[in-house]
Amino acid sequence: MNNEELRNILKATILKKLKRRGKWGHAHTSFDKLTSGIPKHLRGLAKEVAEELIKEGLLIAKPTSYGLEISLNPRRKAEIDEIIEKYLK
Repeated sequence: MNNEELRNILKATILKKLKRRGKWGHAHTSFDKLTSGIPKHLRGLAKEVAEELIKEGLLIAKPTSYGLEISLNPRRKAEIDEIIEKYLK
């Protein structure tokens, strides 16, 4: 598996995890909790991928006094579902 494939699988995994937990729009979760459940040797890469998802607008970032909170962008639901379907068969 090359680096690009791994990044796409991690993107889909993060999106699926948030979707499963119902973290859309105003329902936030801590950025630091995103990597729980991901193997330790991939956590650094998973954080990079999550930051990419924020830049792409698939995740909404909300800075708080106690850290960064994130949620799925409800306006991009179809695209999020497509990524999950494509990379997590």
